[in-house]
Amino acid sequence: MKRKKIMTYILLGVAVVFILFQSFVYMSTSKTKEQPYSVLEKDGNIEIRLYPSATLATVQSKANSYDEMASPGFRTLAGYIFGGNESETQIAMTSPVQMDINDSLSSMSFVMPEGYDMNNLPKPNNSQIILSKTEEQVMAAIRFSGFADDSDREKYKQELLNYLNSKGIQTKGNFKFLGYNPPYQLVGRRNEVVIEIVR
Repeated sequence: MKRKKIMTYILLGVAVVFILFQSFVYMSTSKTKEQPYSVLEKDGNIEIRLYPSATLATVQSKANSYDEMASPGFRTLAGYIFGGNESETQIAMTSPVQMDINDSLSSMSFVMPEGYDMNNLPKPNNSQIILSKTEEQVMAAIRFSGFADDSDREKYKQELLNYLNSKGIQTKGNFKFLGYNPPYQLVGRRNEVVIEIVR
């Protein structure tokens, strides 16, 4: 009986620590700056958004799946913003992380925070990292929760494509996956599939 009580207390302690940790993670990620956009139209979990010009740090790869691209791409870009640049500048993390997986050349991008542009961003130490500026874009986005795998991304990509086809909306470029949360965040996860549309 005594051993049973001890095990119960241990399990309760573990549960409390887990809940506190996840609460801390959720609060921390909710304070992370997000790439700004304006919602032009909304229909359920699908939105048409206007994204202003943004500055990106991008790494390219021959990876042909999200899982294959995720860890090495993230490590390379995180190294840059955590001081792996000519001035050893620490650059704040923003969300979401953008991933473009296709048959030719895949990529992962971090959006640089407000105040940084092509003129004042420090040069990356890693020559694989490309700094670029996007033009203003109108994007269609579909949002979903939980841990996303390739089948989830394909499912929501198809749902978004079906919606756009039904509305006669033309697209250009590739679908991108936007991930908003670190892998150790178990609750309140946000994922999106987006694609640029023709105005």
